[in-house]
Amino acid sequence: MRQTLRDKAVAVCNEKIAKKGEAVGLSFYAFFANRNDDPDLLMEAAEWWIKTHELDHFEKAVKIRNMISSGV
Repeated sequence: MRQTLRDKAVAVCNEKIAKKGEAVGLSFYAFFANRNDDPDLLMEAAEWWIKTHELDHFEKAVKIRNMISSGV
């Protein structure tokens, strides 16, 4: 996953956790606007989420932030 996507994903996770608490869940769609303005980046996130790590559709934001921060 490219660094710009990692940075954005961590920022989104931090924002969601700050607003809703550590139990908040999210999907990789949370990293994008409602319109599909960068399909390659969306597919990169989807591949990391679904193919590489076989994550459920919704996962805890804390888990995702920790995975991304650790370089997984």
